[in-house]
Amino acid sequence: MKNTAPSTADAHSAPGAGDFAARALRVAKAYGSGDAQVVALDGVSLDVPRGRFMAIMGPSGSGKSTLMHCMAGLDAVDSGEVHIGGTEVTRLKDKQLTRLRRDKVGFVFQAFNLVPTLTALENITLPMDIAGRKADRQWLDQVIDTVGLRPRLGHRPSELSGGQQQRVACARALASRPEIIFADEPTGNLDSRSGAEVLGFLRSSVREMGQTIVMVTHDPSAAAYADEVVFLTDGRIVDSMAAPTAERVLERMKGFELPGVAAR
Repeated sequence: MKNTAPSTADAHSAPGAGDFAARALRVAKAYGSGDAQVVALDGVSLDVPRGRFMAIMGPSGSGKSTLMHCMAGLDAVDSGEVHIGGTEVTRLKDKQLTRLRRDKVGFVFQAFNLVPTLTALENITLPMDIAGRKADRQWLDQVIDTVGLRPRLGHRPSELSGGQQQRVACARALASRPEIIFADEPTGNLDSRSGAEVLGFLRSSVREMGQTIVMVTHDPSAAAYADEVVFLTDGRIVDSMAAPTAERVLERMKGFELPGVAAR
């Protein structure tokens, strides 16, 4: 993780662009103007190494969702650069950006976003069908077996539990072998058991399938599944935590809720 200040790695042996699935460089984003202006991101720099599970946390209004949306190419930045793989997202025109999101980025959202008239399998392959690409059958079978939904592939979303629907959404994000997956509160609509199943799948997709995931969450228990947690306050990265536990994350988050407590 790299903040706006140069790190030791920057000064001596900075990794090449190929080592990162995504990068944000001095990204700024504000909404409104004049007295009503709200600064969502204040010069944020962040490296997401390949094959890692990174969680982004912070108080409400800290800019965590804005950062994810900017890095995923869902929202334009006011200044700075965003890279996915070797492509600078901030220079792309609309059609190029649409193609990049379709081919190199996977998304998992809190609301599942499944098409109700399609079966689970049809939902999983939908992005590739729209792009006119055939699925890699061996990879697709691996994804389907990893999410554990092979017996339910012919069922529509209304016939699946919430946890099963979210696992379909995860499989859809993985099926096209994207450069990176962005997950926005993926367990927010799930009970604790279903949430743990989905988080376990996301973690295994990183460790066993080499996927890269950036997850925005407010839940310390969810963040504990990640390899690293990055903390934002007031549109700035203020801390990070490797090998997080729910207890350590919760304790760190308490500091952000206390007035006048400086970020450590």
